[in-house]
Amino acid sequence: MPLRDTLARVDEDLAAGRVPVARQRLRGLVSSFPDDLTLRRRLAEIYRLYGEPAEAGRWMYLEPDRDAAETSAFEARYGTPAQRMRALAWRGSESLAPTAFARERLEAVRAACSDYMGRPVDWDAVPSGPKTDSGNNPFVGFLAGAGCLVAVVAFLAIWVNGLVALFD
Repeated sequence: MPLRDTLARVDEDLAAGRVPVARQRLRGLVSSFPDDLTLRRRLAEIYRLYGEPAEAGRWMYLEPDRDAAETSAFEARYGTPAQRMRALAWRGSESLAPTAFARERLEAVRAACSDYMGRPVDWDAVPSGPKTDSGNNPFVGFLAGAGCLVAVVAFLAIWVNGLVALFD
């Protein structure tokens, strides 16, 4: 469906109060046209209707008139440069950005992600981020082992109870 037709359907959905449907259509359009800042702005407006400042900040991140509180909420939700780079859903080079401000923001995010990852990254292969070592917590390991032990003991108790009831 052409861009103009989909935008007309978004307007119809909003007029009819079908905000989630309009949001979904706009998300699809932003995915198809990542360099269209007007679509990103419209998506941010819909997230404002939901009271989602982090998502509004996400979609307004490339605009010079973005709200500082929304930008902070976005940066807090997507705490690492790799998460931010992925969340911005940009494809291709920064040179595709229609404004100088957007190009600067995209370059800054990519540079921060490259520093974070310790290697150059680009928008077409956004990294997931360095692996965190979350498996070394001995208390979590103890709880997992204890839970398995309780499950095995409960299973054996039920089995023995059934066996005893069978021969009674």
